[in-house]
Amino acid sequence: MTSEPARPGRKKYVLFDVDGTLIDAVSNQRRVWATWAERYGLDPDEVYQVALRTRPMETFAQIAADRDPHECLAALHELEDDDVRSGVYAAFGGAAELLHDLSPGSWALVTSNYEHRVRGRFQRTGLPMPDVIVDAAAVEEGKPSPVPYLQAAARLAAEPGDCLVIEDAPSGVRSGLRAGMTVWGVNAAVPVQGVHRHFASLREAAPHILAFASAPHGDPAA
Repeated sequence: MTSEPARPGRKKYVLFDVDGTLIDAVSNQRRVWATWAERYGLDPDEVYQVALRTRPMETFAQIAADRDPHECLAALHELEDDDVRSGVYAAFGGAAELLHDLSPGSWALVTSNYEHRVRGRFQRTGLPMPDVIVDAAAVEEGKPSPVPYLQAAARLAAEPGDCLVIEDAPSGVRSGLRAGMTVWGVNAAVPVQGVHRHFASLREAAPHILAFASAPHGDPAA
């Protein structure tokens, strides 16, 4: 597929998801949920399969309806914070070079995680931080709502049509599409439904992302 060209005469922006897009955190997430499940006497694999598809409070409602959801969330946050301090993280190939090559003020992070964890992971993996981060605490509606990506665009003073979203997950792709943005998928063997372009890896996508961000205004190749 080809991307939608950005509007002529305007600056272009790139909005990145974090986990699964810039940082490989799958094993960390699985380990955190497994520890949480064992604490509540639940099957780790069953819990993780639900957690992959839903937000935490929805996960608790499905697999631990007899438990206090706020207690469940506090336990999960404790485990996630500990993982940021002690877990092993790796950035996807090409991530550091890509982010360093983008112009300051032209990109942002849009994550369902929390900013302090993102900062901890970026510090440990050597990734640069942007000026704008939209995290779970910044919005009342998370992905697949368009709200997170629309808030990032507003904070960058960007029009949605001038933004490129880089995502790996269906909920994030839907969020970007609903926000009226161009959406490219990365780090998946099969394209997520709806993406304008698909790349098997972030490294493969990197030169195309830079071309989108730096191409002359109105260039269809962008």
